[in-house]
This record gives sequence, structure tokens and C-alpha cells, in this order.
Amino acid sequence: MAHKQEPIKEERRVRLEFQESTLWKAGTFIFALLFVISLLTGGFRGSDETALARGGSAQGGSQPVAAGPQAPGAGQQQQTAVDVSEDDDPVLGDEDAEVTIIEFSDYQCPFCEKFYSQTLPLLKKDYIDTGKVKLVYRDYPLPFHQYAEKAAEAANCAGEQGQYFAMHDKIFENQATLSEENLKAWAASLGLDANKFTSCLDSGKMAQEIAKDLADGSAAGVSGTPSFFVNGKLLVGAQPFAAFKTVIDQELAR
Repeated sequence: MAHKQEPIKEERRVRLEFQESTLWKAGTFIFALLFVISLLTGGFRGSDETALARGGSAQGGSQPVAAGPQAPGAGQQQQTAVDVSEDDDPVLGDEDAEVTIIEFSDYQCPFCEKFYSQTLPLLKKDYIDTGKVKLVYRDYPLPFHQYAEKAAEAANCAGEQGQYFAMHDKIFENQATLSEENLKAWAASLGLDANKFTSCLDSGKMAQEIAKDLADGSAAGVSGTPSFFVNGKLLVGAQPFAAFKTVIDQELAR
């Protein structure tokens, strides 16, 4: 009997080792698959930028966010017009244009750059350059963007020398290399008085102007960038040209 039990025990041991090996391999495969998925989706990351990329807010929703475009009808367009001050901020287009777009933006926000590079050129061609629309640029630097505040101040400092939109364009076109040092270099490349610009930027002279924009934006309901008020109607995110066209044409038809 002893001789018969030994092969049986050996068979059970081999079978158990095989099962354990199979389970270990399966577990390893599943973990590896989950890890790959996490890399593709950001599922294991908890940073503010991950939350922003998903369209959520940073730090539990307590701060404004960089706002990606929403699908039409998803609540991004506010039908009731809001009274939003233009303040004395820079204007692109005819001051007497029938439609006013007030943009609240952040120079370090990737969605703001997307609007600048993809949608604004079409708006300029069809509406701004034809005198139908004017764009008022107001600053809304987000607190987790290191250079957004200084970039906003830099554009306003350039504005003192009549080069606001030249600096505005330069910053967005070089967003990936934004720094205080480069802001001063870009000012020089635009032919600005370097001493005057540097004094303005280093002194924080324009900080109060930026704070006024932030306060007005928040009071009007801005919670992310970019946010636009088209004759007072809110449009949020890096919307495609078609989304702006719909609202603008409605306003022009009134």
C-alpha cells in the first residue's frame, strides 16, 4: 500500500505546483495589463495636471481649472447673457463692432494656447478683421501655473509701449519655454525699451490689474480657462470655430 500511495502523493504535489505556477503567471499578466492601461490613461496618477486633462478640477475642485472643450449641449454654453465688464483691457478689432467677445485666459494653459493657434485665426479672418466682432482679452492666471501671473503682467507691461498683442502672440507661440528670463528676452526681440519693460515687470506694477481681471472673472462665473462671453453668453473651453460661429451668427441676426 505504501508503494501505491507515494506516486499518488507525488502526482498531487506536481499538480499543486502546476496550479500555483499557473495562478502566479495569470496574476503577473493581469498586473502588467493594468499597469499598461494606467500608463495610457493616467489612472494611477493623482496630480493636478491629470485631473485637468480629464476635465476635472485640481485639489478636490477648490480651484479654477484649465478647461477643455465640452460636447455641444453639454452645458458649456450659457443662454442667459451676463453683464461682464470689459474694463480698460486690450481690444482686438473694431471698438464699435456689433458683437463683443470677452476672453478670460491663462498664458500657460494648454487649452488657451489651442484656442489661440486653432480657433482665433478663423475668428479673425471671418469676424474680427471684417469689423463684426471685437475680442477683449482679460487675464485669469491659474494658481498652479508657475509663470501665468508674470506672463500676464509682461503682456500688460508691453502694452504700456503699445505692443500688448505682439507680446500676447509671442508668449502663446513660445508657451513651452515660458519663464521670466524669456519674457524679458522676448520683449527685447519685439524692440521694446528693455529697461522700462524690466522695471515694470520686476516691480509688480501690473499685479493689481491682473487681480482686477481675476475678481471680475470670478464674479461673472468663470471657473476655468479659457472662458468666453459672447455678448454676455458664456462659452467654456477651447471650443472649435463652429461653436463660436453659431453664437456669433445668432447675435448678428438679432
